Amino acid sequence: MHRIYLDHNATTAVDPAVLDAMLPYFSSDFGNASSIHTFGQRARAAVETAREQVAALINARPQEIIFTSGGTESDNHAIFGVALSISTSPHVITTTVEHEAVLNACQALEKQSVAVSYLPVNRDGLINLDELRRALRPETVLISVMHANNELGAIQPLAEIGRIAAEADVYFHTDAVQSAAKIPLDVKALQLDLLSLSGHKFYAPKGIGALFIKSGTRLRQLLYGGHHQRGFRPGTENVTGIVGLGKAAELARVSLEKDAARMSRLRDTLEQGILARVPDCRLNSANAPRTPNTSNILFPGLEGEALVIALDLKGLACSTGAACSSGAVEPSHVLTAIGLSASDARATVRFSLGRHTTESEIQAALEIIPSAVSHLRKLSPTYHTM
Repeated sequence: MHRIYLDHNATTAVDPAVLDAMLPYFSSDFGNASSIHTFGQRARAAVETAREQVAALINARPQEIIFTSGGTESDNHAIFGVALSISTSPHVITTTVEHEAVLNACQALEKQSVAVSYLPVNRDGLINLDELRRALRPETVLISVMHANNELGAIQPLAEIGRIAAEADVYFHTDAVQSAAKIPLDVKALQLDLLSLSGHKFYAPKGIGALFIKSGTRLRQLLYGGHHQRGFRPGTENVTGIVGLGKAAELARVSLEKDAARMSRLRDTLEQGILARVPDCRLNSANAPRTPNTSNILFPGLEGEALVIALDLKGLACSTGAACSSGAVEPSHVLTAIGLSASDARATVRFSLGRHTTESEIQAALEIIPSAVSHLRKLSPTYHTM
């Protein structure tokens, strides 16, 4: 059975070119990048090349990039780093549809007497800019709004948010884990102070990410040790992972436009086929700008997890939402935030395409999905009464 993988928002396979770039740093080029001998300096050169590659992807300066273990660490460092650098009653603004790495960090801040405002979203998952303006206070220090939602693919209006933050003299952070390498990113044009990204979302290995810190940003150090990475992230660098992240960023910068156009076309084919062949289903965030690879579809009368299992048995991998929330009893906070009932939120499935998804795989998916939905609905005690 040829298995079809449509869960690229959860993770991606390491690109062969990325793996090839990494391999020497597991063996012959194994040096510590902080060592002054030849082994160490070769590792240092590789790290700095990767820093340049990641910076080029988002139009930053290399010295504004620090490497982390991934998106969660980057988000936490941005949020705690700014909020805890202020001694007098800081206020943070975020949204109700953020990734748990942001939401749980903000909830932890509230336990430390930091005020947090959570902006609601409309049915398409987008914030209201007037509500953002009204949420600003004299003590506001940070706005953190994710670029593209991990479940919906909905893209927030970062350029407008950046202008509002700049006018209010407030730091602006975005979780770009789901947008980096999928859509163009320019930290200068968007007036960003902080940006988080994660390598395993765009064909680099798991366990490596980056945080863009605009020069001059006031950020508290959270980890203590050596003087690595301007003191922001002490500890021996993960040279192999960093090299992989750099190579993945370089590949993405070259192929982004072509990949986006191709994935968008395949995604539209998938969506149109499902909507035409499966009755009573609905596309979430249909009216929002979305990343080119993401579809979130509601199948009333079903349990999303049951459909995911049924599809997996037929050779198609997808998900009910964020991989880190898999197995959660509560419905997705993102889907309830856009107005879905708990039962509808549990009846949604996310399909996310990748660079190597093929037309034949999409056509095969369009045979598998309607059949699985029809079978489960025949067994459903609720669908026939809808």
